[in-house]
Amino acid sequence: MESDRLFLWIVFNAFVLGMLALDLGVFHRNAHKVSLREALTWSIVWITLALIFNLVVYYMWGSEKALEFLAGYLIEKSLSVDNIFVFLMIFHYFAVPAMYQHRVLFWGILGALILRAIFIAMGAALLSAFHWMIYIFGGFLIVTGIKMLLMGDHKLEPEKNPAVRLLRRVMHVTKEYHGQRFFIRRDRRLWVTPLLLVLVVVETTDVIFAVDSIPAIFAITLDPFIVYTSNVFAILGLRALYFLLAGIMDMFRYLKVGLSFVLCFVGVKMMIVDLYKIPIGLSLGVVAGILALSILASLMSKPKGARVPASGSGPRDR
Repeated sequence: MESDRLFLWIVFNAFVLGMLALDLGVFHRNAHKVSLREALTWSIVWITLALIFNLVVYYMWGSEKALEFLAGYLIEKSLSVDNIFVFLMIFHYFAVPAMYQHRVLFWGILGALILRAIFIAMGAALLSAFHWMIYIFGGFLIVTGIKMLLMGDHKLEPEKNPAVRLLRRVMHVTKEYHGQRFFIRRDRRLWVTPLLLVLVVVETTDVIFAVDSIPAIFAITLDPFIVYTSNVFAILGLRALYFLLAGIMDMFRYLKVGLSFVLCFVGVKMMIVDLYKIPIGLSLGVVAGILALSILASLMSKPKGARVPASGSGPRDR
């Protein structure tokens, strides 16, 4: 059994690396603005691959594991939508040209995959060694959900990001973009472009999101393989989802409310696990219902405020 799991880990990660290589090396070898049609196509591809994998899980381990994967994927997918709001603000703040946004997201998501794997391994080890940590995770999710509901969006201040400040201190940063390059040589010195600053902000922001999303999926399953694969499929589809939804994010004004209730629900699920284990089918129904209601309420209401542009012509003067 352990040898079979190890084989699956190897095969799955080889598949992911192959798809990423195909994405950047073939389909996005040359920088270009991602069209709505292209984003829709890739979104369908990633969702279809996730559902096919779900069938594989069902065939190998039965309906319980398949439902765990589906519920975990739905939670991670919905929480990843929150990333899109932040990506919009980051790209607007740095005025990243639309044709270079995919490259930033590609490398940002590649880094996110590595960080998520580390966080999942740490989380699984903690829960395996100390059962009481499940109450810590549950309480954290409840507090996070309440804060998301009451506080709403936070003001984005990339220049106060410690990683950005450190990079500016140790490296020379150009004032303008140089195509899709992160580094250039000028005056016999190595310079970084604003595109690398954007990547650093995206990576550090994902660390914050991971702190919320990883405990949330452990409320669904403690199986590291299911946790990891559902996370990966949600993240891999994030780039396409960004380009698909970036122009209409103002239509989903109540989605954050729905996400806050989802976090509170999975937090409560973890807190009462020793008293009553909520069936995975019921959990999936509750999460799907909350998200459906929040999206329906958003679509039925009139959006207020101006939409944040997804791109600009050059980096903001700082």
